[in-house]
Amino acid sequence: MNTSASWTVILAGPARKVLKRIPTSDRDRIHAALAEMGADPFRGDVKYLEGRKDTLRRRAGNWRIFFRLVQEQRHILVSAIERRTSTTY
Repeated sequence: MNTSASWTVILAGPARKVLKRIPTSDRDRIHAALAEMGADPFRGDVKYLEGRKDTLRRRAGNWRIFFRLVQEQRHILVSAIERRTSTTY
């Protein structure tokens, strides 16, 4: 296995806290999305946020994973995980 191609996913405190409270079925979906992001951060429904060229979001069902990439260290910094509502963005 070529580990040099993988990324390290780092959850910030608030994202970790929210993840613990999410229902199990949704949590499993988010864990799967985070694992895919470790292989390729652009796989799936990933878009840059409007007006914020350093922040991306990935859709995981009704949940959104907000993150930034640190290219030099191949880190994915997950800042937030939020349920999609009319006020999410």
